[in-house]
Amino acid sequence: MPLKLMYITNNPEVAVIAENAGVDRIFIDMEFIGKDVRQGGLDTIQNHHTIQDIKNVKVAVRKAEIVVRINPIHENYFGYMDSKEEIDAAIDAGADILMLPYFTTPTEVQKFVEYVNGRAVTLPLLESKKAVSCLDEILKVRGIDQIHIGLNDLSLDLGKKFMFEILAEGLVDDICDKIKRYQIPFGFGGVGRIGQGILPAEKIIKEHYRLGSGCAILSRSFCNTNLITDQKEICKIFDEGVKEIREYEKTCVDNFEQNHQEVIEIVRGIVA
Repeated sequence: MPLKLMYITNNPEVAVIAENAGVDRIFIDMEFIGKDVRQGGLDTIQNHHTIQDIKNVKVAVRKAEIVVRINPIHENYFGYMDSKEEIDAAIDAGADILMLPYFTTPTEVQKFVEYVNGRAVTLPLLESKKAVSCLDEILKVRGIDQIHIGLNDLSLDLGKKFMFEILAEGLVDDICDKIKRYQIPFGFGGVGRIGQGILPAEKIIKEHYRLGSGCAILSRSFCNTNLITDQKEICKIFDEGVKEIREYEKTCVDNFEQNHQEVIEIVRGIVA
């Protein structure tokens, strides 16, 4: 099965372009609580999308699923709604899938599942070392539909220099093996354009196939709409980029261990 591709945007016009190019999920990112502190001022994506953004994108797309990353489980935060209110509002606005970021305990995941109450797909985002340390208990929580492994924040939490170190070192393998034992669909990280990046996208995609992943986020480097604003250019990037990924996926049938070893060597070189 081809990877489900997600793209982060709150722009309805860009969402339609992405959908028409073959992107499966449009990603609305509402997370902001604690993110600045956690990411230490790095040049990472912090979107501050809103409930209205969910509504705007929902009416624009026809078949793409709407993924909404909410905030970590919280009470009222300086006048912002609490987790249950946020989840209710996101579902009412049209969220098909809800992503819970930066949880550290099974209790948080349990609350998340209870608050959703079957009204949307639950997608916990595994991105803290504390969560990894109690992953078996987390995976026993009933009502987890899918899981995504957040390589960037997990790598930061583990003190790594490069987000794909944990892929090269085998931690992602260990996590995936545990998730597969519970037969929960999962994905991890993000990918850019084929042939681009210090760790080329095709190397990462083949790792998805080796590990049995079913989903990836199209990274900011795939199409940075903060820098590229011409719609014709955006459309061209998506049409060509998604087509290249789909064509490459057809070749992902063998040589997985060879590719993995090449990833290890590339990552070692980058970190060194």
